[in-house]
Amino acid sequence: MRVRGAGGFSAQWMIILCIASFCIGMLFTNRMWNTAEEKDVLRIHDGSLNHDHQLQVVSEIQCDPKPKPVSGDSSSKHILGEVSKTHEAIRTLDKTISLLEMELAATRAAQATKFSDSPTEKPVSQSVEGRPKAFVVIGINTAFSSRNRRDSVRETWMPTGENLKKLEQEKGIIVRFVIGHSATPGGILDRAIEAEDAQHGDFLKLDHIEGYHELSAKTKAYFSTAIVKWDADFYVKVDDDVHVNLGMLATTLAKHRAKPRVYIGCMKSGPVLAQKGVKYHEPEYWKFGEEGNKYFRHATGQIYAISKDLATYISINQPILHRFANEDVSLGAWFIGLDVKHIDDRSLCCGTPPDCEWKAQAGNVCVASFDWTCSGICKSVERIKDVHQRCGEGDDAVWGAVF
Repeated sequence: MRVRGAGGFSAQWMIILCIASFCIGMLFTNRMWNTAEEKDVLRIHDGSLNHDHQLQVVSEIQCDPKPKPVSGDSSSKHILGEVSKTHEAIRTLDKTISLLEMELAATRAAQATKFSDSPTEKPVSQSVEGRPKAFVVIGINTAFSSRNRRDSVRETWMPTGENLKKLEQEKGIIVRFVIGHSATPGGILDRAIEAEDAQHGDFLKLDHIEGYHELSAKTKAYFSTAIVKWDADFYVKVDDDVHVNLGMLATTLAKHRAKPRVYIGCMKSGPVLAQKGVKYHEPEYWKFGEEGNKYFRHATGQIYAISKDLATYISINQPILHRFANEDVSLGAWFIGLDVKHIDDRSLCCGTPPDCEWKAQAGNVCVASFDWTCSGICKSVERIKDVHQRCGEGDDAVWGAVF
């Protein structure tokens, strides 16, 4: 029997109608959701495009560090000029910071010595008022027995008398023979130096006892004394049996004027000599490793230059700077571990004629000349005049040098 409802529909038709309504509703709902999602996707896509575009515009306006090119070569020259100025400003700033750090350390050291009970080997402050300003101080290392060597230097590359004073006043180049005192101060050796100084006025006297095995200590005393007496950009040490062209030396140093912590010379690395009784024997050879090892790189002792901040460092720290047997090794050791620029300049170690003569004829005038076999000019008193004539830059070169 079929059952009909009150509305006249059978139960079967009612079920069909419900199913149809459900299907139509599902179709309508899916359509609405799809439309909404598509709109959202479009909005998101459009938004991201706008955001990316905005970021690109902002980055082009604010974040692009490159200057817009103007045109051709003028643009390239402008950019290179700006880069060069920036590099120069950075170098100047680096040197200024280095000097300020040294000044601060010197001031602290000076204050510390006020409360020190030890009267010996006190660090010297760089902050000394009234020091004459100079470009370079050249200390010629000499000994009591080297009067003839000193006279040969005075007769060749070192100005004397009024020319020596003129060189200081007009060029800022200070040249002095460097010597300490004897084990018995006031003795005949010291009186001879006093008489020679009264005649020439070209000595820098150190509070140091002279002796061949005390050269490392003399080096410390020289830099510490010179930096108190003169405020120079560079401090040079040279032996009294080496020929020097002052104009070329000044020109060479000027190239490194803007750099902080500069150490200039002919860099070498010789063997550490462990055998006793030989020249340049190193008693502390074991500190350099196994027998047969070589030293670290350091400037040969005949001539080298250091900048003011390094001379200040030596002055401040001289009580704790270790001295090895060889003076040039000691100086190199004091700079190990520091941020120091080692400059290997072979013009500071030319040979004697014909080596330096050929180079001079080719337009490459040497800064210094000597013989490696003698660690100086062999028989320098007799030969330095010949070296000066054949390898010298000319007596007027230093006056025309620009630095």
